Amino acid sequence: MTARPLLIVILAAGQGTRMKSVLPKVLHKVGGRSMLAHVLDVVQQLGADSPAVVIGPGMDAVRAAVSEQMPSARVFVQAEQKGTADALLAAREMLAAHSGDVLVLYADTPLLTTPTLKLLLERLNEGAQIAVLGFEAADPTGYGRLLTEDGGWLRAIREDKDASEEERRVQLCNSGVMAFRLDDLMGVLRRIGNANAKGEFYLTDAVEIARGDGARAAVVACGEDEVLGVNSRDQLSVAEAIFQSRARLAAMREGATLIAPETVWLSWDTRIGRDVVIEPNVFFGPGVTVEDGAEIKANCHVERARIGKGARVGPFARLRPGADLGEDVHVGNFVEVKNVTLGPGAKANHLSYLGDGAVGANANIGAGTIFCNYDGFQKHRTEVGAGAFVGSNTSLVAPVKIGEGAYIGSGSVITKDVAADALALERSPQEERPGWAAKFRAMMSRRKAKAG
Repeated sequence: MTARPLLIVILAAGQGTRMKSVLPKVLHKVGGRSMLAHVLDVVQQLGADSPAVVIGPGMDAVRAAVSEQMPSARVFVQAEQKGTADALLAAREMLAAHSGDVLVLYADTPLLTTPTLKLLLERLNEGAQIAVLGFEAADPTGYGRLLTEDGGWLRAIREDKDASEEERRVQLCNSGVMAFRLDDLMGVLRRIGNANAKGEFYLTDAVEIARGDGARAAVVACGEDEVLGVNSRDQLSVAEAIFQSRARLAAMREGATLIAPETVWLSWDTRIGRDVVIEPNVFFGPGVTVEDGAEIKANCHVERARIGKGARVGPFARLRPGADLGEDVHVGNFVEVKNVTLGPGAKANHLSYLGDGAVGANANIGAGTIFCNYDGFQKHRTEVGAGAFVGSNTSLVAPVKIGEGAYIGSGSVITKDVAADALALERSPQEERPGWAAKFRAMMSRRKAKAG
């Protein structure tokens, strides 16, 4: 990589009308994270601490997203949609003050990788003043073509609508991503005209202008998937599929077993340890860590949760934000956990809701147990001590504490704290009336016969 100062400019002014959404295009998500956030993450990995982001008028949500993830970034507004060169010039203040290399990225290409961009920048150390990221398109229709000459140097970039029939047969296409090492980049940008089919100021024209000044331009090729631009919902789904394929492969290469990989959905920050086994139809939202040796059975939904070493989850379990499962914890079928810490060896194997609280080590939560955490106005905590046993069909009405080693009888509604090693029962006396059922059936049969 070049050691010269690097300014990265992210173009994010596109309206994304084909998305048919009130949400700006670049804030639509891939892998649980906005496309813009993916690109900002790559920028940070390249070590560019203060990029420029060019947005359109009224894009306050995009401005806020940039500020939240990367406060050191500067945001500029492209007043009118007059082409990519005009968009880059919106950041003229930073461009004019910068002495070094310039990299231009797009906020709707979320699949770009850091190694590819490092290769692109490296071409500037190999004699090129402009480096363009290209790809061999399966169907080049609509893409700008990269026209090369002997030696592989780039001669020009021709937009599809301005290309000749011969140029349209070229398969090598322009991704839009460009790197510059020009002494007078601003001068080149100002000389770009709009005498083309769209009447726009194309950044791609910088190649021919700079070559006329004696500069050389090079091409770095990458896979078509990596430079996929997202302009519609169907393209967003394609980007998601590519992201998921990458993430699943990475998880398996790091030592996890995915029984049916195509049915497991991961997020951008999912962390999965070694010897983890994940059965089919599991969804991981953002903020999930699964530690070594854990087992996630089929049909589970997990978000913003930690699953400890050797833990077993599911099938059909839901872990909501704040669920924190310790080592060897068992959370079974149709159990929902939200904002609860379960200590090592704790078990909640069937049909329970655990919300807002803590369960101590080796405690057992019986089937049908509910942490009644909400009183209609506020949330309250339930604490179950280590080694405690909570019988089936129990309601623990928070705020309440169950002491270590305590037993709670099945069917109880517990509203008061229970001391350690105590037995707590809350049931109405059982009443039995001999012969009642037979008399009832006889009476109802007579009534039915009379009514018929």
